[in-house]
Amino acid sequence: MNPLKIPKRMTTALVNSLTAGVVPRIGLEHIAVGRRPEVEAILRDMENIADGGAAFKLITGKFGSGKSFLLQIIRNYAMDRDFVVADADLSPERRLVGTKGQGLATYRELMSHLSTRTRPDGGALEIMLQKWIMTLQQAVMQEKGYGPDAPELGDEVEQRIYTVASEMRGLVHGFDFAKVLASYWNGHKLADDGLKQDSLRWLRGEFPTRTEARKALGVGVIIDDDNWYDYMKLWAEFTGAIGYKGLLLFIDEGVNLYKITNSISRQSNYEKLLTMFNDTMQGKAERLGIFVGGTPQFVEDHRRGLFSYEALRSRLVVGRYAGSGLNNYTGPIIALDMLSHEEILILLQKLRDIHALHYGYEARLTQEQLVHFMEEAVNRLGADELLTAREVVRDFMDLLHTLHQHPELSFEKLVGERTSRPAETEQNELDGFLAEFDL
Repeated sequence: MNPLKIPKRMTTALVNSLTAGVVPRIGLEHIAVGRRPEVEAILRDMENIADGGAAFKLITGKFGSGKSFLLQIIRNYAMDRDFVVADADLSPERRLVGTKGQGLATYRELMSHLSTRTRPDGGALEIMLQKWIMTLQQAVMQEKGYGPDAPELGDEVEQRIYTVASEMRGLVHGFDFAKVLASYWNGHKLADDGLKQDSLRWLRGEFPTRTEARKALGVGVIIDDDNWYDYMKLWAEFTGAIGYKGLLLFIDEGVNLYKITNSISRQSNYEKLLTMFNDTMQGKAERLGIFVGGTPQFVEDHRRGLFSYEALRSRLVVGRYAGSGLNNYTGPIIALDMLSHEEILILLQKLRDIHALHYGYEARLTQEQLVHFMEEAVNRLGADELLTAREVVRDFMDLLHTLHQHPELSFEKLVGERTSRPAETEQNELDGFLAEFDL
């Protein structure tokens, strides 16, 4: 029998996502291999953030090296540890800065993906505010002995809301942020859904003009392309103030900044990235973690990458004592190597068992067949090419689906027979292959 105990909802997400070649949102812990030092380094950063600090990490690696997988698994770990998380992929329409609202588009994407442990799929903004207000109400009732209908309850809760909000006022744009939070509370207290929705729209960056914001909420500013990152710093402090550990932002596909053809626009985006780096490194941000994924070219290219911007290059470049092949996991860059053949083989074992569990059959592929599949994949690419987990996984899922749907076909029919050699020689080579992988 299959010893795995994974909910059907999770195996469905894993099988569907991996078949399509995309990173699953849930269940990653069941297919994680390698990456222990990288994960441990980021978990240490999370401890610092929970203590009121901040962190900035660039996760770099070639296409297919597992950047998106690592960002996603850290996102899931963070929610389990009571952080608020938000993620967005950069694109031509979503940047850090832009003349056509691309920075605001990134903010809106992050806010739509705002997630917590109890709301892991995004859309957690209103849930967070409601939970905060309910927590304040319960605290006041317990401390003061008020009943739920006590007339003094509303005033006391409002005073506590302003106490939290007043701490925001010392920050850039903090006064307006606090005023909108109070508007949301008033909408809640008065059962005014219009006021609540206007407050949420403002917090999500959806008001197009200052005039409309002033008319609806009495605030003379809106979240826009220039100031959206300042509000992320406010959100980070606010999450800490209402009982969460902090806010983590996961921004993937940094290569889209590298692809910006206009040099002035590209430099403006790099300047914003520098601001984020400096804020987190110098203590200007609290309870905020920023994790950016990109290719080595995005970082290291001296003509168009981050290293073309001297202020960033000098902060990110590897120190003189970090020699080739020596990863410094405490530095601002975590460079991912491709998974080893051993790690990919372990991954195939996990996928074989998950596929069998999902479709309710006894896993039949042997260790020898998995090794043969790996050998074929390596030989197909050639010795000079690196084997990426993404390519192998898609091919392997295709193989598993085909074998399951066509039981008349054999593994050897689809993959091919192993090269005919004396049985003793073949067994010795297999033993050596497995010994190398410690399997």
